[in-house]
Amino acid sequence: MERALFEKYAEFAVRVGAGVLPGQTLMITAPIEAAEFARCCAKAAFAAGARDVSVRYGDEKLARIRYEAATEEALCDAKPWVERSYLDYVEGKGGASILHILGEDPEAFLGLDAGKINRAMQAARNAQKHWREMTMKDEVAWCIVAVPTENWAKKVFPDLPGEQAVERLWQAIFDVCRVTGGDPVAAWREHIKATGARRDKLNALGLTELHITSANGTDLRIGLAEGAVFEGAESTTPSGQQFIANVPTEEVFTAPHRQRVEGIVYGTKPYVFNGDLIEDFWVRFEAGRVVESGAKKNADLLKTLLDTDEGSRSIGEIALVPASSPINRSGVLFYNTLFDENAACHIAFGDGYPNTIAGGGTLTAEQLLERGVNHSVIHEDVMIGAEDTHITGRTKDGQEIEIFRDGVWAL
Repeated sequence: MERALFEKYAEFAVRVGAGVLPGQTLMITAPIEAAEFARCCAKAAFAAGARDVSVRYGDEKLARIRYEAATEEALCDAKPWVERSYLDYVEGKGGASILHILGEDPEAFLGLDAGKINRAMQAARNAQKHWREMTMKDEVAWCIVAVPTENWAKKVFPDLPGEQAVERLWQAIFDVCRVTGGDPVAAWREHIKATGARRDKLNALGLTELHITSANGTDLRIGLAEGAVFEGAESTTPSGQQFIANVPTEEVFTAPHRQRVEGIVYGTKPYVFNGDLIEDFWVRFEAGRVVESGAKKNADLLKTLLDTDEGSRSIGEIALVPASSPINRSGVLFYNTLFDENAACHIAFGDGYPNTIAGGGTLTAEQLLERGVNHSVIHEDVMIGAEDTHITGRTKDGQEIEIFRDGVWAL
């Protein structure tokens, strides 16, 4: 791994991804295996004028021990201090930005009780409801990036020894995150400009529905929420702080209407859910809800996901990603949603983003539901785009417009 690129990646993640401002605190969450990268990010944050840096480490191996040994009652006893710890910094002097560093083993919880894990995670999400609403509404600057860990790298490159697999994964991440060229800030400014232009074109059309088809059998009609707007790449807090929530990101996305999705859709990439893999899945919608589902691997796990709560059988996001994206062109299956969702069009079971409808950031939960934006404790992105994906849009006046042809933009 080239140290110079490592440091540029950290600096970009802090200054542009999380958008840290002078006087703010940067809150970092990271796996213990990513401690060196977290330290590098802390240095970059202080160099950018941060008031302080707070780091919280996670440990998947310890989490597995807990899921195996602890009672479900204990696992679901989520304490309010976790949410309060975020809010204390955000509400404190200078405010805060958040940087989440990922490095999960895609099969960290393989073989464990999926229902038990899902209920524990649901309890944790419920205990952080206010914080989740703030981030979904972009009221605070936040960014997710990823770094290799050995178990993850060996899943991606199973034919390589551990150290070589990690090195290959570092290079793949640098490539698709626009770090390899040595000037990620300039590369991302250009990418944000291009993505913004695509977003603006879509918004000018006044679309009310998307129709997605492909040769694998996908035939899905997605009505859009009332006042739906497309978003993409860069986000802005109410105070004007700019950030990039996901690095990398290739998507332009909007809000489906929770009651206006019809048809069948087939997954095109494996999906990691609660530390296990769902592969070759399909779901069928009626009146916005999944009424049938299946998968070649872990069909029961898919049902666990869909049964999380009242809103988990509906979708909160439809994202358009061309097959020409750098992630897809790399030919690497990352087994990590942060990357794989940016290789293909995707939908998200569960919660919708308020800012994907006009004025959504100021609306109550009830008002968002009235306009069709879905609500759930989960937001799980699953990939549905193929090389031959065809997408047409219907406008308010009934005009049909081709948006994707053979997996890429037709606009």
